[in-house]
Amino acid sequence: MSSSSWARRHARRALVQAVYQWQMTDADTQTVEAQFEDDGSLAKADREFFREMLRGVLQGSDELDACFQPHLDRKLKELDKVELALLRLGTFELKERLEVPFRVVINEYVELAKTFGAEDSHKYINGILDKLSNVLRAAEPRSS
Repeated sequence: MSSSSWARRHARRALVQAVYQWQMTDADTQTVEAQFEDDGSLAKADREFFREMLRGVLQGSDELDACFQPHLDRKLKELDKVELALLRLGTFELKERLEVPFRVVINEYVELAKTFGAEDSHKYINGILDKLSNVLRAAEPRSS
């Protein structure tokens, strides 16, 4: 894995925590961003990737929710806050970061779900992001 891949992995890890915090506190984007910039969470992270993703998710959460909501088996408000953060981030990345292969996006958020989510949430995240990738990345080759 390249150093930029590791830096993005660190950024994604911080992003899950930042989006979760925003969902719990409803702090403004600048406050959340500044806290993660200042507390050392981004020491090994791709800071530009972190900023772009954080701003995109926080400012576009309603649109992102509308993208994945049709694939849910429950109401949006019934989602665990960690799952919600993971789905918002994964949806944004599938939608806006087309240079990142959809399989990489799905894998990254499944791994983060294993770290931060409930026992089987990684399976749920995998299923939703996979269905969403078929819509948002339909042109991307599916074969192994």
